[in-house]
Amino acid sequence: MCSQKPSKPYLRIPPWLRVKIPCNKTYTATTELVKDLNLNTVCQSAKCPNMFECFTSHTATFLIMGNTCTRNCAFCNISNDPVEKLDAEEPARVAEAAKRLGLKHVVITSVTRDDLPDGGANHFAATIKAVRETLPDCSIEVLIPDLQGDKASLQIVIDAEPDIINHNVETPPMHYDAIRPQADYQQSLTLLKRVKEAGCRSKSGLMVGLGETDEEVRGVIDDLAAIDCDIVTIGQYMRPSRLHPEVERYVHPDVFEEYAEYGRSKGIKHMFSAPLVRSSYNAAMFADEAAPESVNEAN
Repeated sequence: MCSQKPSKPYLRIPPWLRVKIPCNKTYTATTELVKDLNLNTVCQSAKCPNMFECFTSHTATFLIMGNTCTRNCAFCNISNDPVEKLDAEEPARVAEAAKRLGLKHVVITSVTRDDLPDGGANHFAATIKAVRETLPDCSIEVLIPDLQGDKASLQIVIDAEPDIINHNVETPPMHYDAIRPQADYQQSLTLLKRVKEAGCRSKSGLMVGLGETDEEVRGVIDDLAAIDCDIVTIGQYMRPSRLHPEVERYVHPDVFEEYAEYGRSKGIKHMFSAPLVRSSYNAAMFADEAAPESVNEAN
């Protein structure tokens, strides 16, 4: 008789990750607005656990350049089917949606478009410009792909003058082959370093629960501190479907707070670390807390 490989013990979702699903007119109105303007949101595409809370609060993170990606990161729920042609009218629709939602802080992200010579940098710039023209008093945060490490493409985004440029490292470098095989950890760090050197506020984030150790998480925090990253987010990985990697561990909220304390001890002033924290979750509040003192005083 051949021996069977023992199965992993089933991990129950802990109580601190159980999310109530609201059903109200505000949530429905946000969903219909996004649909009416033919826009994508990372909230829906990535099956974010905070979507119901955010949509109920008239908040959404816009996903530009289509709903399919040229990469196949193991943790992500976004499809890697053939990509779509860029829509030149999309920036204006994003601006209109932000206006209708009454946003004070607009968060724009995208799929990765390695098929484009500039990685989509000019489309990001056009979207930033459209939002600025429509809502001149709002702040803008962009969560960008690595642009294949191209310095000129990154400069296009920087020159568009968003208030925050975010790029997530996602997981410690030892896990890139399994989790983020088409990306490069050092390339991501270099992008963030260039953002900071250009005088922009930089932001990055990672997930836990994908097989990393606490020591590896602290190592990523060390690396982000070394390049003077302004804002760091850490949240719990949650499996979008049975086709995605299993959750290796559910990290207790107390450990998330320990990550935050460690980051602050290394000089990262703005650490946002909790099970349900995501890159764009409560981004307006995080941005306000991390704003330069002169801006806060002016408000």
